[in-house]
Amino acid sequence: MRRWFPLALLAVLLSSCFPVGRPGVTVGLRFGFDLSPIITRFEPDRGRGASYLVGESVRFVVSLTRAGYVTLVGIDPDGVTYEFDRIFLNPGTHLLSGPPGFRYELRPPRGIQRVRAIYTDTPHPTGFIFRGTYSSEGWDQQTSIYIQRSGSRVRDVAETFFYIR
Repeated sequence: MRRWFPLALLAVLLSSCFPVGRPGVTVGLRFGFDLSPIITRFEPDRGRGASYLVGESVRFVVSLTRAGYVTLVGIDPDGVTYEFDRIFLNPGTHLLSGPPGFRYELRPPRGIQRVRAIYTDTPHPTGFIFRGTYSSEGWDQQTSIYIQRSGSRVRDVAETFFYIR
């Protein structure tokens, strides 16, 4: 028992020396790009995993560490993907509720709704729009193409979800 204690203590001490990555790192590897920690918060106004009824509006809280372009993209439970906002934001926390005169109104299908905020330091790529029916892998691939076509050197992706009842 006495022999194992120093080894166990050494293992604990060594493991504390390894840096802990932020949750977005796995997302970055999934897209094949290094992502910068720009989006520090992204969630629906009722919180991640909240429930909304068809016809209600959803707003999104997004916090950025630097100014840039944010594109919001959703994927329905049936795989239909659509882009629903493009906006330039300054650093800080913002409550996004839709373009002036509009709102993010929820429509069927009911179920889990995933939404991505894609940050780039360059304007949105011309001629590229998220539209179609994709699997999760296809959605990841379209996100990678978007980032690549943007020509951005600083980029980040955050994802959240909520339920439509």
